[in-house]
Amino acid sequence: MRYPAVLDPSKVGDYPATAMSGGGFVWDAVLEYRVWCHPERGAPDEADGSDYYYAFETYEEADDFAHANAGTEDPLALVLQREYINESAPGQYAHICEERITEWPVEFLSRPQRDEMTIPEFFAADAPSNRLEILRGLAPRRRRDA
Repeated sequence: MRYPAVLDPSKVGDYPATAMSGGGFVWDAVLEYRVWCHPERGAPDEADGSDYYYAFETYEEADDFAHANAGTEDPLALVLQREYINESAPGQYAHICEERITEWPVEFLSRPQRDEMTIPEFFAADAPSNRLEILRGLAPRRRRDA
């Protein structure tokens, strides 16, 4: 699978290291691809024993770096969520209308990018019994003008 291009290549590496981890179910844009390095696992000690990361414009660059260097994790995607779905308890969903950034396993990008109908369809009274099919791109979509 080819992973999406970043939203603004000129900003790669400028985002804060701290971010939410996973969650939210939907994504709006990829900000950068990250490879975390761990000195205790064999990465060079470039941050006084602390973990650190390198940021990349493409998944392919990040993946090549991760495979060529000791002490690294598989690449993660730093994603922008302009709004998202919170699951506070199993099956308890809430629509959150605020922006955040979060690190995701790149495999989550296989889900379709959020569009204006994704969240309304998820919360619709006639949504499929497994609402997650909507987020995975497996449920029939409504017409946007319907």
